[in-house]
Amino acid sequence: MNRILVLYLLLSLSLLSCAQKNTPIVTSKIDGLTMVAPPRAFVSDPMIEIAEVNAGWIALVPYGFTRSGETSVRFGSDRQWWGERVEGVTECIQRAHKAGVKVMIKPQVYMHRDWVGDMDFDSEEEWKAWEDSYRIYIMTFAKVAAEQNAEMFCVGTEYKVAAKKREGYWRDLIKEIRTFYKGEITYSSNWDGYESIPFWDALDYIGLSAYFPLTDAPTPEVNDLIKKWKGTQKALKKMSKQEGKPILFTEYGYMSVDKCAWRAWEIEKERHELPINEQAQANALEALYKVFWNEPWWGGGFMWKWFPNGMGHEGYFDKDYTPQGKEASKVVAQWYGQER
Repeated sequence: MNRILVLYLLLSLSLLSCAQKNTPIVTSKIDGLTMVAPPRAFVSDPMIEIAEVNAGWIALVPYGFTRSGETSVRFGSDRQWWGERVEGVTECIQRAHKAGVKVMIKPQVYMHRDWVGDMDFDSEEEWKAWEDSYRIYIMTFAKVAAEQNAEMFCVGTEYKVAAKKREGYWRDLIKEIRTFYKGEITYSSNWDGYESIPFWDALDYIGLSAYFPLTDAPTPEVNDLIKKWKGTQKALKKMSKQEGKPILFTEYGYMSVDKCAWRAWEIEKERHELPINEQAQANALEALYKVFWNEPWWGGGFMWKWFPNGMGHEGYFDKDYTPQGKEASKVVAQWYGQER
């Protein structure tokens, strides 16, 4: 009987050890902002304003462009904004590092009137052509990340179909980047597709755009939002433990309008008709931080978005995701200040 008891205890300790090994512990949160690429070179230091909300990280997004059905990714032309080109990205990294701010480079492809998550091709030849073009785009900025010692690199964003269909391609891409880039690497899944990404094991973080629809209340209460988060919180915790990786919100945020905690992709289209609601935005952010900040498996995230020197917005600044000059800035500064 004693021998059986000993064996049982040893087995229990072994299982406990495995469970603990698979549970990531994040010692400091990524308190990040996604900095909109400036159309022109800076007129003043953008890091001064960023410091006011205590952000310790920024994400830089040098966009690429494609059209539905095309197999090419176009980027880096002289017609693009300065901050999306190699020279602009390089200076942004240098300015951030000088201010003690860490950087994630997050190349992202924009598809006009469509979404890259739905991108698909009928033939192997088309897939290969797209992969070759996308590789040139990604490697261009992965090399910038390596040369400038950017702390993190995002290898792709929201390729819902391509991530599942072309697993081998993504694994090879990640493996190649790791031969010369020594920082951490993630991928940014859409909020409704993170469970189907097959190559999380090759990355350092499970990254996702965290635009989970919670409620269509015009001004949701913080406690109500916390309750709405519970199911997702439980699912993300399970995923983190299963993969042995921390969860990173590569994008998260809320517009300063009514119903901002609902379906962001729909609210964006109708925001010009919605009233400004700074309290709704502040409440949504407060609830998110209260739900996730103290979870050891949550790595933090990059709030969408921030306009350096006021540049880059499309004329609806007061209704955009940015917390600049709004009630939400106080919420961000308070939570991000914990990491300072």
